[in-house]
Amino acid sequence: MDTLKFITAGNVDDGKSTLIGRLLYDSHSIHTDQLGVLQKQSKNISKNSDIDLALVTDGLRAEREQGITIDVAYKYFATDKRKFIIADAPGHEQYTRNMVTGVSNSDLIIILIDARNGVTTQTKRHASIGSLMGLKKAIVAINKMDIEEYSEEVYQKIKTDFEALLPQLHYDEVHYVPISALVGDNIVSNSENTPWYTGASILNLLETITIDTQENLPSRFQVQYVIRPQEDHLHDYRGYAGLVLSGKYKVGDEITILPANIPSKIVRLERDLTDVQEVVAEDNVVIHLENDVDISRGDSFILANDDVQQNNKFETWICWLDNQNLQLGKPYLLQHRFKSVRVKIKAISQRWDVNHWTFEDTDQVGLNDIAQIQIQSNQTLVYDAFLDNNKTGNAILVDETSHNTVGALMIL
Repeated sequence: MDTLKFITAGNVDDGKSTLIGRLLYDSHSIHTDQLGVLQKQSKNISKNSDIDLALVTDGLRAEREQGITIDVAYKYFATDKRKFIIADAPGHEQYTRNMVTGVSNSDLIIILIDARNGVTTQTKRHASIGSLMGLKKAIVAINKMDIEEYSEEVYQKIKTDFEALLPQLHYDEVHYVPISALVGDNIVSNSENTPWYTGASILNLLETITIDTQENLPSRFQVQYVIRPQEDHLHDYRGYAGLVLSGKYKVGDEITILPANIPSKIVRLERDLTDVQEVVAEDNVVIHLENDVDISRGDSFILANDDVQQNNKFETWICWLDNQNLQLGKPYLLQHRFKSVRVKIKAISQRWDVNHWTFEDTDQVGLNDIAQIQIQSNQTLVYDAFLDNNKTGNAILVDETSHNTVGALMIL
């Protein structure tokens, strides 16, 4: 059974937490003991449930006191068709970094729109961030249709307004669903209140939508650990352990080891302490090569015919995560999967005003800003463009002094 990771995003009070609570409640995915606690804490009870559904995800005390989502809350549930990991992202602009974190691990975004307000500036911002982070699939959930008396005209206008944004985005599959998260219309099953809507419910879409698989991407493997047991009965054992980031590898494949550009051949593959003939994306494996090569943590294996980017100068989008502004010329540590290199930010190309979809020249990048920057590293980095392969096109920036993670990178 495969797993779909998705994120919900929308304005404050659009009903993101209530939608997730409704999904979990109506699919019977809330444990009995948790239900009892939530019943005692509930104040806003809908006629279709005996708990305040928003409390299912609003876990922090500060969130419950303010009635908003601050952190990214993760929830897990499953049906007989698929497993799900849900990220409930905050709607406030000052928590853009939290949303970027949630989107970076998602396959799909659910964008909630309040039927009373229609497409807003924050709707555009959330749709833009999802697109920038490489998501290709979106569900536009037009919520609170019960307040608008389930008006088809209201639904069609919001759908038309959102479709006008699509030429500036990169989604290749968008579904529109009229819902009431509080009442439960079109969440788990189709509602009689919207006879004019002939599409699928939210849950049905989540169960059936096709997930883009990493197996179809170019083969990428980065060494996490070199295994040399130094034991008598394993005196000649040399394996390279790590995660298959994308694609697949087979015994007999000719590969190139980067950045040293050394050719070799795979002679053995281990997965879960068992020899196998093939491994695929998301497998944790040990790879054995035909020749003894000087290989270190962070080195990459690609198939001999493949091309990949190799450079110590590159451009990248960055979402700034730190309270201290970005400093040009200051040394930072760039962590690219298991490869660490020291870098300097040489220039700020432009800052993105996500609220107005404009780009501006600037010499400052601060908390929650998204900007395009130029980086130079002290070693060659092996990577793909983020939109081509997000597993090898992302990295984080770390302040060497404070050890804080200060930036999330999406390499161009």
